[in-house]
Amino acid sequence: MRRADQDKETLVLEKRFLELSRTAYQRDIITYSDFLDLNEQNILHTLPKEKVYTPVISFGGYDLAERQMAAFIPEALSLRYGKEAVSPAEIPYPFDALSIRPRNEKFAEELTHRDYLGAILNLGIERSKTGDILPDGAGAFLFVHRDMTELICAELSRVRHTSVTVQRIALTEVHVSPEFEEIRGTVASVRLDSLLALAFSRSRTKQTGLIEGGKVFVNGRLITGNGYQPEEGDIISVRGLGKFRFESAGSRTRKNRLNVVISRYK
Repeated sequence: MRRADQDKETLVLEKRFLELSRTAYQRDIITYSDFLDLNEQNILHTLPKEKVYTPVISFGGYDLAERQMAAFIPEALSLRYGKEAVSPAEIPYPFDALSIRPRNEKFAEELTHRDYLGAILNLGIERSKTGDILPDGAGAFLFVHRDMTELICAELSRVRHTSVTVQRIALTEVHVSPEFEEIRGTVASVRLDSLLALAFSRSRTKQTGLIEGGKVFVNGRLITGNGYQPEEGDIISVRGLGKFRFESAGSRTRKNRLNVVISRYK
């Protein structure tokens, strides 16, 4: 996408966020965005605070959700709760959790995130109406805008060649246990490009292109500087490649390189 087109989309999105915030403030109601990807969340959370009328709380159904829905909270609501901050669990986000399971596990294929996403989009549903898709081996969990729940439950009957059933479940029934691959290695310094090279077995030159291309996020915040130094515990997400957690930096080797440990999400 050309830079001019990106800038135009950013301005349109910023305007939409400010309209939602203004509506929440003027009508004293909670307003919601669609599901936002990491880049859209970054645009939202870097808006000048003096332009935003209300606090914003984002949530995607579970703690580590990548795609999240933003709720614009009028101050009067916080007062009714009797506290300054409202937690995501107290906000009635208009999305549901769905469980997708094979009709016959014996004949089920091994399905991927891409398989489930393709089947959902083939129903004519826009990506902005769906949150994270979490394959769990036997099937998958899906977060979806409530307006789409009935359609998906009724119409999603096949993923690739596997017949499936779909039912709505409570958010508390979504059991998310991320699997990690521990990676140990050495880096010259704890720079973002060095950690990316270790995590994805790519040269630092290629990592520089990812960072400068606006594809790398640390704790949901867009980072465009190659020399950025993550802190232990930070979660680094790369659009199109995956994400990992920077665990620790330890002692130096004889060649004065740092021993580091990262956990890459499978």
